[in-house]
Amino acid sequence: MTRLLRPTDQHPFVRMDVPTLLAQRAATRRDHPFLLWEPHDGPPAAWTYGQFHAQVGRIAGGLQRRGVRAGERVLIHLDNCPEALLAWYACTWLGAVAVTTNARAADDELAYYAEHSAAVAAITQPKFAERVAASCRHLRWQVVTATDNGSPPEHAVAPGQRFDTLDAEPAPRRTPDPLAPCSVQYTSGTTSRPKAVLWTHANALWGARINAAHEDLRPDDVHLVHLPLFHTNAQAYSVLASLWAGASVVLVPRFSARRFWPLSLKHRCTWSSMIPFCLRALCEQEVPAQHHYRLWGAAVSSPPTDARFRVRTLGWWGMTETITHGIVCDLHLPSPPLSIGRAAPEYEIAIVEDDSVPVREARAVPLGGAGQLLIRGVRGLSLFQEYLGNAQATADSFDPDGWFRTGDRVELLEEGSIRFGDRSKDMLKVGGENVAASEVERVILAVPGVAECAVVARRHRMLDEVPVAFVLATPSAAPALAERIAAACAQQLADFKRPHEVRLVDALPRSTLEKVAKAELRRQLADEPLLG
Repeated sequence: MTRLLRPTDQHPFVRMDVPTLLAQRAATRRDHPFLLWEPHDGPPAAWTYGQFHAQVGRIAGGLQRRGVRAGERVLIHLDNCPEALLAWYACTWLGAVAVTTNARAADDELAYYAEHSAAVAAITQPKFAERVAASCRHLRWQVVTATDNGSPPEHAVAPGQRFDTLDAEPAPRRTPDPLAPCSVQYTSGTTSRPKAVLWTHANALWGARINAAHEDLRPDDVHLVHLPLFHTNAQAYSVLASLWAGASVVLVPRFSARRFWPLSLKHRCTWSSMIPFCLRALCEQEVPAQHHYRLWGAAVSSPPTDARFRVRTLGWWGMTETITHGIVCDLHLPSPPLSIGRAAPEYEIAIVEDDSVPVREARAVPLGGAGQLLIRGVRGLSLFQEYLGNAQATADSFDPDGWFRTGDRVELLEEGSIRFGDRSKDMLKVGGENVAASEVERVILAVPGVAECAVVARRHRMLDEVPVAFVLATPSAAPALAERIAAACAQQLADFKRPHEVRLVDALPRSTLEKVAKAELRRQLADEPLLG
């Protein structure tokens, strides 16, 4: 059976919650810089640990004054900015649940997030304000930041809707409950709608502590955060881990190859997480003769670019559901280039030929083989608590003995390290974003004139993969079907989820039971030149 964390269990976070950690850091590192904000436009800003703790308490007071209660959910729809972090930690202070959503979401997705999570309020920014208000109709209220991540807004924010109206007397701290819900992140799955991954406070603290250990973060480290805060990487691998270590965070609105090195030198940055897009973009920039980075983290260890940048890249594997890295390279031992390391000591890892049967009955993959990856931990502590509002998806994700089916395929190298193989066949990785093909297919199938469709990945020079839609039209389909499909996708999907090509075909390849043979479509695209 799946092991769940219970109130009677002894674990590292008994009588702790996220505000406990923040308060401890405010006491021990009060005057040390915690958050350094570097907008693309506008003046920089900084918060010490003491200042950040104090402002979080006041925003929690403002949330309480507006009627938010413990257990209620608050939608945080923001690009990277200080308010995104202040709001998230204020929710944890109050016992509310922060629902972080992809800032690139389309209106249909926004409506789904708000309705599915039963959010009572929203915190957003000027350029999203009208869309959030129109799409999320059941909110009690929303507040809007003064700027768009430091840039002046096109329209003034109404005084009663300004983020600074949340400033109030600090809310009283709740009795720490590590099992209380902490946050929700929507992550693409193999279903037609994204699943809501629910973390407890113990989950968040686990991520803080274990990420800091895996990354060897120290109090004098400076972590540059350029990946989006609505993802686990930036929220847990970077910010929570830095909080645990008492380190500093340099936050930017988004990745900029042009600004990367000047900001890194200005703040003497020592750590950052990378994705392939960032590495490729940085290859076009001149590398400073001297910099202060000692480690980067990425999906593979020791890529060829390490020599150019003169920094070691630590390879790892993790998911929103695992909060931290279930597989990670060792800081003190060499790892094969492009591997993701070995099983982290905090987890059990299984690599089997077939994950549709219990692990105890499955055949383990031998050295040199490839198979399905499963991971086992403790739900509510080292694994997520549940998929919010989807008990069936939660149950289906675990085998009878509590092994979580990741849907990823990996290779077990001869010397014992692990290399990532591929994702579930219906998952795409678009510029660091996970995209479920079924999400795109759901939109296309609703367009009149579409009989059937299949969305698969085509390799892209800068984005790794992009969606391509193969569409079988009905006999009575109207002209310009491809254009109408593109318009529907533009209306209902975030830009990175939209097909780069819509190909109208006379037939789709078939496998057993007349299913579309997507492997054949992938092979067809693999023979074509890279896009981009």
